[in-house]
Amino acid sequence: MWIADGWKDYELLDCGGGEKLERWGSKVLVRPDPQAIWRSPRLNAGWRHPDGRYLRAHTGGGRWEKAKLPEQWQVRYRDLTFQVKPMNFKHTGLFPEQAVNWDFAMEKIRTAGRHINVLNLFAYTGAATAACAAAGASVCHVDAAKGMVAWAKENAKASGLQDAPVRWIVDDCAKFVEREIRRGRKYDAIIMDPPSYGRGPTGEVWKLEDNLFPFVELCSGVLSDQPLFVLINAYTTGLAPSVLTYMMELIFSKKYGGHTVSDEIGLPVTETGLVLPCGATGRWTGENCPPYQYVHVNEEIS
Repeated sequence: MWIADGWKDYELLDCGGGEKLERWGSKVLVRPDPQAIWRSPRLNAGWRHPDGRYLRAHTGGGRWEKAKLPEQWQVRYRDLTFQVKPMNFKHTGLFPEQAVNWDFAMEKIRTAGRHINVLNLFAYTGAATAACAAAGASVCHVDAAKGMVAWAKENAKASGLQDAPVRWIVDDCAKFVEREIRRGRKYDAIIMDPPSYGRGPTGEVWKLEDNLFPFVELCSGVLSDQPLFVLINAYTTGLAPSVLTYMMELIFSKKYGGHTVSDEIGLPVTETGLVLPCGATGRWTGENCPPYQYVHVNEEIS
């Protein structure tokens, strides 16, 4: 498992009973988590007196109890700064376990020995975009939600990357990739974090188990002749990392050579010393670059 243990401004204090207790900077939140099916004695006082708690409704959805929370605040990861904003459906605009993938992408870009163009699909609030730009890449950031792209621009500015070479695109990811193929535009790296389920702008349905493979096949059409890496993250419960390996080997290694490594990603739990699983990630790297070996790094990157 790849464990996101390099945080100072985020901490998973405890989890259990379908919830997790987290510290975001100086703020303590309680949020639902479907993986935390075990019981916890809940000894941490934060369970009883959080700054904010997301309460699920029996009819679906839910609401925040956040009398002590500001509308937004900032957290830092290494040299990156992100805006945290509690919003609908329990989210904060940041998935802290993804730090293992930011580290991976930054290391690959910094050691590539050439300029790298990155395509970030389903790019959300742009944490991976900021990481790649900070490492020196040009980035094309694509998300269908205008509000998420605006938030991603805020994160880039907060990280001092407002002048970095980033294209900000509000569009359906599949339609955008199809147009990029027609234009002949190529990218050296692709990052994607597709949803388990969603609807497109004209009502088309996205289901990861039905649509991921043909979408990834489509994306192979925008890779350059010397691709550096492809990274796919999936939160779908029950999707084994080996599924990502199988798919990426079929699509990328068959065409370019290279190597795929997939695993679970997770967050360390302070109370127990154990790790909360947070989905799966597949990483394909081109044959001209050795497979990335993840090393736990706790110090700041200068």
